[in-house]
Amino acid sequence: MNVQPDFAIATAREAGRAILEIYERGFTVETKADSSPLTEADLAAHRIIVQRLGEEYPDVPVLSEESADGVAYGDRVRWNRYWLVDPLDGTKEFIKRNGWFTVNIAYMESNRPVAGVVYAPSMDWLYYGSSGGGAFKVEGGNEPVALRRPPLPASGVLRVVGSLSHPSPEMESFIREQRKHYDDVEFMAMGSSLKICLVAEGKADIYPRFGPTMEWDTAAAHAVIRAAGGKLESCGSGGELPYNKRDLRNGWFIAS
Repeated sequence: MNVQPDFAIATAREAGRAILEIYERGFTVETKADSSPLTEADLAAHRIIVQRLGEEYPDVPVLSEESADGVAYGDRVRWNRYWLVDPLDGTKEFIKRNGWFTVNIAYMESNRPVAGVVYAPSMDWLYYGSSGGGAFKVEGGNEPVALRRPPLPASGVLRVVGSLSHPSPEMESFIREQRKHYDDVEFMAMGSSLKICLVAEGKADIYPRFGPTMEWDTAAAHAVIRAAGGKLESCGSGGELPYNKRDLRNGWFIAS
């Protein structure tokens, strides 16, 4: 099936506008069963995305963070194509009002992210990419800029990006190890799937994740970094991060 990137982009922007409206006027915070936070903005963005995708692609199921509990593994394991959505990635950053949150929309075929849109509404940054179509970034009203992931540096300075809300001793250990091989290691903290996108555009060299994420947290940015010539691999195995598992939690991974 041919996916129209303009439609997914417009859908992400519409969801982003709804998120910003709530962001600017104030909101309450609830706690889900897994202890993660939930706001009115998560639900508003979810409704917009599910409705728009359903109207345009009625035969393609949608797996969204906010409705995943209602989808049985026995049903989704038979899906050959589907949308994988995080309506508001970085809810903790949204609550902190630091701007590092995104709308993530990925199109999946054979459990691989073949197209993805990542939109950061507070900065008006938009990343999109697809297999065979390349990867791009749009800032504000500017023209799209093609992204091409540069090779990982062999020496000199290594720029590492990591989680703003989930620091870990494993990350500290990783940085210590890299300092044995590089003159300097620069670390920058950021929220949401923007970390993967920063690697895709070459503003960071590597993003190791040694903490909890879900499949909808990574899929859209995974499509972007793949289209930019980078990779997102499971730690240890070296294979691409898998999707549509029985357990939708990701293992540790490295984007480079």
